[in-house]
Amino acid sequence: MAIAIISDIHGNLTALEAVLHHIKERKIDKIFCLGDLIGKGPSGLEVVHKVRETCDVVLQGNWDDFIRKPIDSEEIEWHQKQLEGEAMDYLQSLPFHYDFYMSGKYIRLYHASAKSVYHRVIPMKATTKEKNEMFEISEWIKPLEQERKPDVIGFGDIHAALIEPIQPQRTLFNCGSVGNSLDIPQATFAIMHGNYQSKQEGPFSIEIVRIPYDIEREIHQAEIMGMPNVAAYALELREARYRGAPTK
Repeated sequence: MAIAIISDIHGNLTALEAVLHHIKERKIDKIFCLGDLIGKGPSGLEVVHKVRETCDVVLQGNWDDFIRKPIDSEEIEWHQKQLEGEAMDYLQSLPFHYDFYMSGKYIRLYHASAKSVYHRVIPMKATTKEKNEMFEISEWIKPLEQERKPDVIGFGDIHAALIEPIQPQRTLFNCGSVGNSLDIPQATFAIMHGNYQSKQEGPFSIEIVRIPYDIEREIHQAEIMGMPNVAAYALELREARYRGAPTK
């Protein structure tokens, strides 16, 4: 069985549709989304509808949480107006994590870290202690087994895909970003292969997938919708380079 793990779509409907087309072509069984459906890109509402329609599990990201708060920013206010009503309520209702078994491995998925949707851990820069803390529980987590730590942690948030072995015999992976990749200007996601919801040991693997999509079409969509700071958004998509926090 194969499960697609997507994250950080950030209102980029063009990239999401390219990824969903690839997932459908490969006949992947389930799709889990690790949050940050909205923000940055112009089509937040459409992305929310598409994710609700296609994903079996959807978790909350930091943008999905703070978009409901009063923030003095023209850009944030523009995104908030696109999401008024039921879509905003849906983002508020999303769970923090999802635990399950696959081929005998205990797997936990969340957006950023065990501590919070806002607590960012960048494995390329993190200490061994910080990486090990990704496997711990917190006030936000209700484990399937109280005494057992996960064998695999999957997360999003940092917009850069990776798979890293963590001793002893554990794995940390980041599925990258569908709509706002910051390591390569392509839509990125992960696929987990194994026996879903099985405690019996069996074949298991994690695959990182890169999908090219029409970046210029996405930028044009932001322009015709009148989204603020399109130039900064275009820079991120074209060069996979962070442009900084939204401006006032």
